[in-house]
Amino acid sequence: MTTSKAGGRPSATVSIVLNGERRRVAAGLSVAGLLRGLELEPGMVVVERNREILSRDAIGATAVEDGDRIELVHFVGGG
Repeated sequence: MTTSKAGGRPSATVSIVLNGERRRVAAGLSVAGLLRGLELEPGMVVVERNREILSRDAIGATAVEDGDRIELVHFVGGG
């Protein structure tokens, strides 16, 4: 657990690797919450968590956990 700067209250975070970069995110966050925080539309992203692709249905129900390795692949339209 880490301590926030505002008022010294504890703020729990977990460490993940996101697209090859280590970062800390709020504990208890779902994968859908992670995508929202990154301003990504879940329907436009494929999520791989710990080498397994998550189904669209699982994105909201899957918690981000300490040590997770998450890869995001964005769909880009064009023509």
